[in-house]
Amino acid sequence: MSFEPDEDQRELVSLVRGILGQRADGPATRRALARPERYDVDLWRLLCEDVGIAGMAIPEEFGGAGFTLREAQLVLEEIGYSLTPSPYLGSVAIAAQAILASGDEEACARLLPAIADGSSNAALAWADPSGRFAPAQVDVHAQEDAGWTLSGTSGFVLDGAIADVLLVIAQTDAGPRLFEVAEPGAVARADVPTMDQTLRLVTLRFDAVPARALGPADPAALEPIRALALSAIAAVQAGTAARALDMTVAYARQREQFGRPIGSFQAVKHRLADMHVQTEIARTASRAASAALAAGDADRFALSATAKVVCSEALQHVAAETIQLHGGIAITWEHDAHLIFKRAHALGELFGTAREERHRAESWALARH
Repeated sequence: MSFEPDEDQRELVSLVRGILGQRADGPATRRALARPERYDVDLWRLLCEDVGIAGMAIPEEFGGAGFTLREAQLVLEEIGYSLTPSPYLGSVAIAAQAILASGDEEACARLLPAIADGSSNAALAWADPSGRFAPAQVDVHAQEDAGWTLSGTSGFVLDGAIADVLLVIAQTDAGPRLFEVAEPGAVARADVPTMDQTLRLVTLRFDAVPARALGPADPAALEPIRALALSAIAAVQAGTAARALDMTVAYARQREQFGRPIGSFQAVKHRLADMHVQTEIARTASRAASAALAAGDADRFALSATAKVVCSEALQHVAAETIQLHGGIAITWEHDAHLIFKRAHALGELFGTAREERHRAESWALARH
């Protein structure tokens, strides 16, 4: 099966890359990080209004464009390639898809149109106290007494600082369940220092905050949400790896030692070739996962976990080689290589490390034999 974009998808990629190339270069990214929102609000508005990226994978009946996760995945690759800080990963690719995955028609009709046009931002609180996706161990508890209320703490909430729609995985007597916070203003929010400054994380604290249950009271209903998040993160990782490869190849062509470009040395050629292989493997794994999720294939959960493992390890390898082959300039604030290195480590932890995903995969892998 080919995962190469078709003609329409290539036009989408070209359009998004062109805008981000003009508006989200290294200096622009650093200026955006200094803003109170930690991203370029004008650029985000342009991408939502002129390109419609926020509504791309949201059905038309809920105010979106009605495309598939494959188109959204290509946008995520471009977000990763440009290193652009934006609400796309946390709000659109994870939280909005979690609302859709809940199957709650009323919540979809009420919440998704504003997310699709970019006027609303959403966030999903998913982590247990150690920062892992383990719904059975989350610290937020839901009580039902003339309505649901939430109490407890959830950390590592991506884009939670700016979200006016908050989704929370909380414990109930029947097991973990997805909730929508009815009064987002009643939630205490505290920024969490991050290695990758383009990813904004917060800690949310709940004290009997009113909430609405979304979807069925079935812990298994959370697995699609996790798979969607893993696939989205993998797409960003694949795009970031491609950026690192392109940067390093360009540098190897212009940097000279002993009167020759360093890219002409055999040892450097081999390392660049290894980076290329890792980047292509990451792109293929990521696109296979998004295609399986879009089609509802039986192996979509396994492919999403596999994509997170493959893309995490590929990006960490490519990022490390980018630092090494750029030499001393790679660790300066002015160069983008350190942003790639930090993103590799941060995304490698988000929603589970490669080692943890392998451990979880043992059960389904052994069950097939």
